[in-house]
Amino acid sequence: QVQLAESGGGSVQPGGSLRLSCAVSGLTYTSYRLGWFRQVPGKEREGVATSDLSGVLRYHADSMGGRFRITFDNTKNTLYLQMNSLQPEDTAMYYCAAGRGEVPSLRASAYAYWGQGTQVTVSS
Repeated sequence: QVQLAESGGGSVQPGGSLRLSCAVSGLTYTSYRLGWFRQVPGKEREGVATSDLSGVLRYHADSMGGRFRITFDNTKNTLYLQMNSLQPEDTAMYYCAAGRGEVPSLRASAYAYWGQGTQVTVSS
């Protein structure tokens, strides 16, 4: 069973940075897509960034403006999201996710496994 556990969320002032981590276990097949999503109450879950297991194929949502970067350390089985220049509108619950398949995707429907989420709050 695939399991994911996020950490690294917290409160930060506008313009600050955070790095989220997601420990991934139970990957028994050779092809998975990994992703970061975020959600605020009353809105749909939004794709932030996605990667394949090799880290070669990586996509970031255009709406993040180039401020976020996804990486996967396959020696530690840990997925990261480096977030820079954070703004109040980035406040959300952030989730990591895993799904079978070689091609990364920003669609939540492409993922079967989800972590519990970690809260990020950006305010002055």
